Amino acid sequence: MPDDLAAQLRPISVEEWPVFVRAMYGVFGDEPRGRFVDTPPPWAELDRSLSLWDAGRVVATAGLYSRRLTVPGADVPCAGVTWVTVAPTHRRRGVLSAIMRRQLDDLRAAEREPVAALWAAEASIYGRFGYAPATRRGGWTGRTHGMRFRPGVDVGTGAVRPAEPAEFRAAAVPLHEQLRRRVPGNLARDERWWDRFLLDEPEERNGRPAQQLLLHTETDGAVTGYAAYRRKAAWSESSEPEGEVSVQEVRGSTPAAYAALWQYLLSIDLVRTVRARTASDDDPLRHLLADERALHASPVDALWVRVVDVGRALSARRYPAPLDMVFEVRDEFCPENTGRWHLWGHPAGAFCDRTDRDPDIVLGIEELSAAYLGGVSLASLQAAGRVHEVSPGAVVQASTGFGWPVTPWCPDEF
Repeated sequence: MPDDLAAQLRPISVEEWPVFVRAMYGVFGDEPRGRFVDTPPPWAELDRSLSLWDAGRVVATAGLYSRRLTVPGADVPCAGVTWVTVAPTHRRRGVLSAIMRRQLDDLRAAEREPVAALWAAEASIYGRFGYAPATRRGGWTGRTHGMRFRPGVDVGTGAVRPAEPAEFRAAAVPLHEQLRRRVPGNLARDERWWDRFLLDEPEERNGRPAQQLLLHTETDGAVTGYAAYRRKAAWSESSEPEGEVSVQEVRGSTPAAYAALWQYLLSIDLVRTVRARTASDDDPLRHLLADERALHASPVDALWVRVVDVGRALSARRYPAPLDMVFEVRDEFCPENTGRWHLWGHPAGAFCDRTDRDPDIVLGIEELSAAYLGGVSLASLQAAGRVHEVSPGAVVQASTGFGWPVTPWCPDEF
């Protein structure tokens, strides 16, 4: 293989997509299926893809999606890293490092996205490139007989009803855009990403049941909530119903709408188990139940974030408690970020730029990336020996300023 691997990486053409996608799926031990085997899906951005070829064969793949990420008090352009694979024949040759470096160098050169994000297939891979888990998913599971609501839960006077995809989409799109801006970690969905969310052709389901859609409508006709789920019928050996509902997403603009949607989902006939794999680790559902133990959680990392440009990224978000301090950042993989940064942050705005002042806190880019969405405490990282306090009290002040009242959550896997 050539010494300069990064220089050998290149985008693919539309005609090369079938070879590219088969190589990618092969590394994951799967077979591509559906109508996007020979033609790229609408959300693919081939100009932001990367491929490495050896003897006419694709031996490494990667790509970026152009997304917008909600951050505390704002939203920013975000590069969604995807399609990352290296063939077994080409591992331990620096190929993955070359891919990561090429992506980050391109992002910095274009000054397009100050942050990048990904879903990690293996948690041990991406830390050395500056990525860190910044959101968690709850992995909720519960038996419906135990998931009764607390007395007095207000489900309002509206109604929950099934909806066809076109009606659902027309109502859910503006509601999602309104609600996702309140939750760090949420991603905007343009038309392409709503196409993907609602893609439910049989050959695209990977053996899953059909998607079912709900709307919550007030008495005046206003839509104040939606849900998407899949229902699987099952029966025990004694012919007792053991159906399962897998919840994809539940959103409500009012507490009553949110509660009413969950009441519907927990009351579906012949269903005994409800799962919400991608729900927030801090989902309000727990606080609706009379018995919190009825909801079993298996929380795990979800969206991983990487601060690409320290100055632009920290200037973009808001800080609930005022900050005026200096961070010394260490970033071995992108040394352009290494140095001292003066952050002035406030609930109404922020500014971050280089400085020669003495630091108040010293930390690595992983730690800064983990705390960026407000869900990981700098104080907790300090307790693990990963953040160093120079000025007494600085970590407490920074932890308060970097926090956010809403727990980060990302329901959109990519």
